[in-house]
Amino acid sequence: MKLIAATIVLALASAAAHAVPKFDEVRAAYRSSDADLLDRHGEPIQSLRIDMAVRRLPWVALGDISPALPAAVLQAEDQRFYEHNGVDWSAAAKAAWDNLFRNRPRGASTITMQLAALLDPALQPVARGRSWSQKWDQVKAARELDAEWTKQQIMEAYLNMVSYRGELQGVGAAARGMFGKAPSGLDLSESVILASLLRGPSAGQKVVWQRACALAHELQLPSTCSEIQLRIIVAWNRPQLASGLPPAPQVARQLLTRSGQAVRSTLDAGLQRQAQTVLRQQLAALNGRNVNDGAVIVLDNASGEILAYVGNAGGADVDGVAALRQAGSTLKPFLYELALERKQITAASLMDDSAIDIATPSGMYAPQNYDKGYKGFVSVRTSLASSLNVPAVRTLMMTGMERFHERLREVGISSLTQPAEYYGYSLALGSAEVSLLELTNAYRALANGGMYGPVTLAPRGGSDASVGTAPRRLLDARAAFIVSDILADRAARSLTFGLKNELATTFWAAVKTGTSKDMRDNWCIGYSDKYTVGVWVGNFNGEPMWDVSGVTGAAPVWRDVMDYLHRSQSSRAPKTPAGVVRRQVAYQPELEPARSEWFIAGTESPVIALVRDERRAPKILYPGDATILALDPDIPDATQRVFFLAQGGQGLRWQLDGEALGQASTDYAWRPTPGQHQLALIDADAKTIAATRFQVRGGNH
Repeated sequence: MKLIAATIVLALASAAAHAVPKFDEVRAAYRSSDADLLDRHGEPIQSLRIDMAVRRLPWVALGDISPALPAAVLQAEDQRFYEHNGVDWSAAAKAAWDNLFRNRPRGASTITMQLAALLDPALQPVARGRSWSQKWDQVKAARELDAEWTKQQIMEAYLNMVSYRGELQGVGAAARGMFGKAPSGLDLSESVILASLLRGPSAGQKVVWQRACALAHELQLPSTCSEIQLRIIVAWNRPQLASGLPPAPQVARQLLTRSGQAVRSTLDAGLQRQAQTVLRQQLAALNGRNVNDGAVIVLDNASGEILAYVGNAGGADVDGVAALRQAGSTLKPFLYELALERKQITAASLMDDSAIDIATPSGMYAPQNYDKGYKGFVSVRTSLASSLNVPAVRTLMMTGMERFHERLREVGISSLTQPAEYYGYSLALGSAEVSLLELTNAYRALANGGMYGPVTLAPRGGSDASVGTAPRRLLDARAAFIVSDILADRAARSLTFGLKNELATTFWAAVKTGTSKDMRDNWCIGYSDKYTVGVWVGNFNGEPMWDVSGVTGAAPVWRDVMDYLHRSQSSRAPKTPAGVVRRQVAYQPELEPARSEWFIAGTESPVIALVRDERRAPKILYPGDATILALDPDIPDATQRVFFLAQGGQGLRWQLDGEALGQASTDYAWRPTPGQHQLALIDADAKTIAATRFQVRGGNH
């Protein structure tokens, strides 16, 4: 045996010097298989596994590892670790003798030699084991490691880099994956189990139990073999690295791309957890009404930073923030803003909430209110705040589908990929599909007085202008202010929702609910002076909910999140922009009580009188001036029609491009032709009473 040991020493003496990495370099180069998502304050809120080859967690310092584990590892792998210089010559000689003459293969690799192989892939064994040259190189590297590193550094690196069971590599992953605890909490039994795995990470339960039982006996531990066996069974059946409900998996998948990353986001960890908690609680409360899924988004009004992003309540992989769902009544504020901006209506204007049938190319369209009833004549303020459907459709007829469709695209609703005619008049009631993220950011434009800017998950430092994405004006500041005032008016919404509901905050907030057809989607989106919050609940599989409205479904989550945001600060109403005046108005007859109302300067009126249709000034309602119509390529040309609508047109006729058409007292169906057109209402003497210009696009135009 002395001859064998001497031969090894001579081989080492003749070998060339081997570059040894420094301990700090190895620790710095170590990469967890996960990447960490940090909140805006640097607090970790989510881990995402990137490297699927192995399972590693962050490096663990030796001082943070239970002393029981190094003791068990030394007993199992290298009992003379603190005495030799990297190679245990006595153990090597005994192993060589046994391998040559006793036909009983035995290894003699020290912890240092094993670490050398972990650091240098060239020293790792191939299918047939290590060659003699590899063994010499491993011995040489171990001696050099022992000369350059402390014993504590060698032990720390070894415990962090060695494989334990399956894909678990490193003490952090092994302790968490097998026993659900930090390395500092490992007890004696758990430590001997981990130490017994080092010789064969793929060994079965029986082999590991036999090794661990023998090791516990050598260490004179109080644990019995039966206790150790039970620990092994539990560890083998434990879901590896199981964790609680992750707080932001969708954001993690967007931002984390490399293992070992630590990326700071705009999220607020406390708000993220709060939003997720209240959403889960509300879904649990709605369990008996077939409501299983939901999503929440919170935006900072000034910067566009996303403060909370709950893609779902944890029961599915679907991202409810980005998924497309029918918008319901949540698009109405943008419709009324457009009509106010164009001075086609005021907040005090009376709208006719009565049955209406609208002829369309696909048949008659008869919108109804949520409660299937009609309110008669109501003001624009009441119509929007109480979310009445028929007045919204009548407003769309005034603004024109194309112009409203274009406005929605302008405020970031990119999912409206079809032409306006595809959605028809039901666009006013939210028949189009939108994402919670884009819709909430559109409401943020209202909160910012008509200024639109993109959102971000990367910190901007307080203003979206700081990274060259300065907000731009899309909505008229005066109209946006009036719409916000209406959405914050609890008295105006009481016609439908009552005075006491989840929308009535103790601070200033503007809010709108929405429910899609057949109760498949339920929304609540609103804003304070600093934050915009959007909530959706429903079912990702498209199943309808049972008797759930915006106030009972999404609104409680919205209210809880808003209350949390304003737990230590109130919210102030927006400042009145230039060009907006407040005037006292009265109604004749007294359809609504006299009140003080906001107007765009020049549109104010002290009296709002209901005039019978025959006494109204003749007016072309549709198509509006400068309207752009698009031919639908999916509808045969012979069946496409545009319906001209007029107000107060008794005794008048339509005239198109100088050619007299039918009576204006009924809807006139015109087969559209591409190009510029002029439409007029003319009297019996062919005198023009009202006129409008519009354009039809399609074909070669």
